[in-house]
Amino acid sequence: MADNSIGQSLARVDAVGKVTGATLYPGDLTMPGMLHMKVLFARRPHARIKRLDTRRAQAAPGVVAVLTAKDVPVNEFGLITFDAPVLASDTVRWIGEKVALVVAETEKQAARARDLIEVEYEDLPVVSDPRQAMQLGAPQLHASRGKENNVLVHYRIRKGDVDATFRQADVIVEGMYHTPFQEHAFLQPEAGLAYLDEEGGVTVQVAGQWTHEDQAQIAHALNLQKEQVRVIYPAIGGAFGGREDMSVQIILALAAWRLAQRGVNRPVKIVWSREESIIGHHKRHAMFFKTRWGATKDGQLVAAEVEAIGDAGAYASTSTKVLGNATLMCTGPYEIPNVKVDTYGVYTNNIPCGAFRGFGGPQGLFAAEQQMNKLAEKLGMDAVELRLKNILREGSLLSVGTPLPRGVSMLQVAEHAALDGGWKREGDHWRRPHAPSCTQKNKRYGIGYACGYKNVGFSFGAPEQCTAKIELRGATEIEEAIVYHSGADCGQGAHTVLAQMAAEALELPFEKIKLVVSDTVTTADSGSASASRMTFMAGNSILGAAELALKKWRGREAERPAIGTYQYRPPKTTPYDPETGKSEPNFAYGYVAQVAEVEVDIETGHVRLLRVWCADDVGTAINPQSVRGQIEGAIVQAQGYAILEDFAQKDGRTLTPYLSTYLIPTVLDVPQEVNSLILEYPDPIGPFGARGVGEMPFLPLTPAVTAAVHDATGVWFDDFPLTPDRVLRKLRRMKGD
Repeated sequence: MADNSIGQSLARVDAVGKVTGATLYPGDLTMPGMLHMKVLFARRPHARIKRLDTRRAQAAPGVVAVLTAKDVPVNEFGLITFDAPVLASDTVRWIGEKVALVVAETEKQAARARDLIEVEYEDLPVVSDPRQAMQLGAPQLHASRGKENNVLVHYRIRKGDVDATFRQADVIVEGMYHTPFQEHAFLQPEAGLAYLDEEGGVTVQVAGQWTHEDQAQIAHALNLQKEQVRVIYPAIGGAFGGREDMSVQIILALAAWRLAQRGVNRPVKIVWSREESIIGHHKRHAMFFKTRWGATKDGQLVAAEVEAIGDAGAYASTSTKVLGNATLMCTGPYEIPNVKVDTYGVYTNNIPCGAFRGFGGPQGLFAAEQQMNKLAEKLGMDAVELRLKNILREGSLLSVGTPLPRGVSMLQVAEHAALDGGWKREGDHWRRPHAPSCTQKNKRYGIGYACGYKNVGFSFGAPEQCTAKIELRGATEIEEAIVYHSGADCGQGAHTVLAQMAAEALELPFEKIKLVVSDTVTTADSGSASASRMTFMAGNSILGAAELALKKWRGREAERPAIGTYQYRPPKTTPYDPETGKSEPNFAYGYVAQVAEVEVDIETGHVRLLRVWCADDVGTAINPQSVRGQIEGAIVQAQGYAILEDFAQKDGRTLTPYLSTYLIPTVLDVPQEVNSLILEYPDPIGPFGARGVGEMPFLPLTPAVTAAVHDATGVWFDDFPLTPDRVLRKLRRMKGD
């Protein structure tokens, strides 16, 4: 039997190639005779196209083709609903709307020709605030689809009698919160290469998160059979949900396919600039919360009422699912007997919003954890003690009226984070640590706490499955095991973990595992690298495929090679009941709690995140080093969300289109200390007990930071990022300056 692979920090399978530069990302790809493509973006938030003249561009030097809406067979795409055009034909609804494509011999020639395209617009009224977009008389962005008052989706939860309970509550805390947009800012902007194969099929090499969904979207828009489209992922320079939706996938395929029909069978390449990336792909949803929570004087939560309004932007993307998660998370990881929630996703002329690490969880939990910290203050109770009194346990009922799946570890996780972060337990009571003493008159220090939970896998009835194939080669002994799996490795080390789980399941040395990944021709559909699902879902599919392959290898006929293909389907989930919200929303969860220590300069408004203690229940750490990397990376990204990243839009126009105007954390900004507390309470249905980890460490950091800033200054910040100007302005206002 081989040495155990599970629980070992084995070197990543892609490490050498990435360190030496041998690994190719989409922007690195080249082919003989390659052409280059540029996109004409609308760069206006809402307008009607009155005239589109491409003649000068078509006559420009080096131009091979100019493509417009009339060149798209089925001019629509969308992950939830087909509400977005591939290329605008009559109306543009956001600045990143694609109007035309130019293909030329060089990138410069394509850019020059693009700028020669003449478009006459009739500007239309712009709606950029989702609260205003919901009002009667607001400009209707998708009236033809029957979306009244621009409301894409409305979720309701009705549990118990909220109004009656509030009348009896000893303490009530109300809050108004705003969470901002966030840009993914992944390492490589969108790029890719498309060409036709010998049989006339379209091949697209691009960075994404779900090869088979990209394939389906391309096939739909080009009116082709899925088998006529091949999608291959080279190395992926980060994603975080930002590569779930369509950016360059369809337009690359369209260009290569249309050119071939015109007798020009040449590859087409595109590489977006950072500005094109920032205006051209979706963002994290900005959200507005109006909340009211009630408790007894001894700290028992009795009621919660929440109204949440999310900015969907111009098109749906995954807004219905993101807002679904926010609906569940906005009452936190607590058992509350009476709950009323109304959540709205609303169309605006802002950049579309969609998947981003945490998928609605960070927004909902910010509101929930702010409420808990304020309740603790009003009750004169320790924040950890209040949480542990109400926290979800095995058998607890969620706001949707059903219990969590087995394996609930929220209590243990919350306790671990508190103890490691300096809290002291005294019987049933908890005592918070003191912040470091101030040695400079302008500096204040504070400590904050927050916790949360997050689904693993697709939610609310969304179809969920993952398929793996394993091929065992050799004569008397297995000399090589080939794992075919389409799961994307977005830089998180997923492929290494897949190989480790295969080695463990097959009882083989890690070195005998070969991966064939992320290609729609050679691998079956495994679903998206999102929702913290890849380890959980891929592991279960690999376990099933390994069992089948070994059975054939050892069977009476001893098949050579022995091949096992297995589709894993987890327990079913159910959508919200439209009236009550009752549902079985998820089949598995991950649990997280954090302590944050900050320094606030009260003269400049600068907030520094000094130390973080992050406890995550990962079930089983397949590769502990990768888990630590996920935790540390999520914390730095969440730090940017909380303190630094200020994505600004005004009247539908982006004011921060560059990384010089949209600041993300650098090595000089990261915390002095990140303490990754990796907890392992096995999930009953997880592979080797594993849960997901990718999103969990992101979730509670912002409310932990705002709690720490309050501890330092006595001031609550109900919106963020905590940029120096925003912090200083509120500190001065509270002082009456």
